[in-house]
Amino acid sequence: MRKKALIITYYWPPAGGPGVQRWLKFVKYLPDFNIEPVVFIPENPNYALIDETLTDDVSKDVAILKLPIKEPYKLARFLSKKKSNTISKGIISDEQTQSLTERIMLYIRGNFFIPDARKHWVAPSVKFLSEYIKRENIETIITTGPPHSLHLIGIQLKENLKVKWIADFRDPWTTIGYHKKLKLSKRSRKKHLFLEKSVLNSANQIIVTSFVTKDEFSKITSKPIEVITNGYDYESVAPVVLDSKFSLSHIGSLLSKRNPKVLWKALSDLIKEEPNFSTDLQINFVGSISNEVLESLEKHDLTSYISNVGYVSHKEALKYQKKSQVLLLIEINSKETKGIIPGKLFEYMISNRPIIALGPKGSDVEKIVKDTNTGNYFSYDDYTLLKTTILSHYKAYKNEALQSFPIGLQKYSRKKLTESLSKLI
Repeated sequence: MRKKALIITYYWPPAGGPGVQRWLKFVKYLPDFNIEPVVFIPENPNYALIDETLTDDVSKDVAILKLPIKEPYKLARFLSKKKSNTISKGIISDEQTQSLTERIMLYIRGNFFIPDARKHWVAPSVKFLSEYIKRENIETIITTGPPHSLHLIGIQLKENLKVKWIADFRDPWTTIGYHKKLKLSKRSRKKHLFLEKSVLNSANQIIVTSFVTKDEFSKITSKPIEVITNGYDYESVAPVVLDSKFSLSHIGSLLSKRNPKVLWKALSDLIKEEPNFSTDLQINFVGSISNEVLESLEKHDLTSYISNVGYVSHKEALKYQKKSQVLLLIEINSKETKGIIPGKLFEYMISNRPIIALGPKGSDVEKIVKDTNTGNYFSYDDYTLLKTTILSHYKAYKNEALQSFPIGLQKYSRKKLTESLSKLI
């Protein structure tokens, strides 16, 4: 007889973006390990991104429970639809460029909605799920955040029903980059820290996506912490032809601070120095991009080389990955991002295209890229080495010999990762 596991998540198809795919794939493969997943989601969520193609991965055999949710971001749209959407995506302007409306919205978000804007879904969810868990004899519940308010559902259900509770952190809580930008009062900051500590010390098992996050949490709790990274799935994508241009493609959002001026300078200098480089270069942005990044590109005279594609479905994003000459992975240059491993990294790794990654020294991404031989990793002060590597890739492209030579990727497959999860359940 299969064991049932109740998964409490905010993001679920038709939501788009990386947040939905982790548990979408776990749910897809858990039945292969004799576990029957039951998924609990909001009935009327406010998703910033929509991708209908992801619904193809939801089995008709999976039980989906839904409960209405009050969404403050819908009200925030009356102030500014654009700012509401960008803040909900985690794209926050630099302080010196923020409008009064954005400052007000950030202050309200940070101090009146702790831990986040979905806090009012906690109480009705606990009431609804308590009855369901007792009726269906559910032994294990799993909460996944962000939004971290979902962990507060877990803490109450465990306390009331004595069920086994696994708390999954796709991102850190108080150490994530945008947390500092929420204009938190001293009291609000303390409340976040208190709630984070309460969750970490109440869950039976904690799951994180990076080793840096595990180290951070280990200083707060003695509860068992398992690292289960994100991964890749075998997607059926029609064969694609490589770009004729020397294309460098970034898939996903480029936040204000995720702005590698060292890369823009290297490209700008190669345009001036290397024959034909200016004719061949193309920079693809597939996803949201902040105005600050666009302005930086303009200052380096790169605007004419940009193809700003915007947000596309997951399947379309995979096509861009496979046909690009080089894939860009860019993270904010700060110690808080050392433990951030973007989900797209694993799809990059199986695309057979070389990766150029930039971020802080000593990050988990740096270790994975080097261990799998899927590309090169640079810090923000590695100008000479970065420029040399791009030039080397360009010469290989001209000789039709540019490719990747990955090793040891199997452990990052979604099915293999689900096997690790099933053992915890």
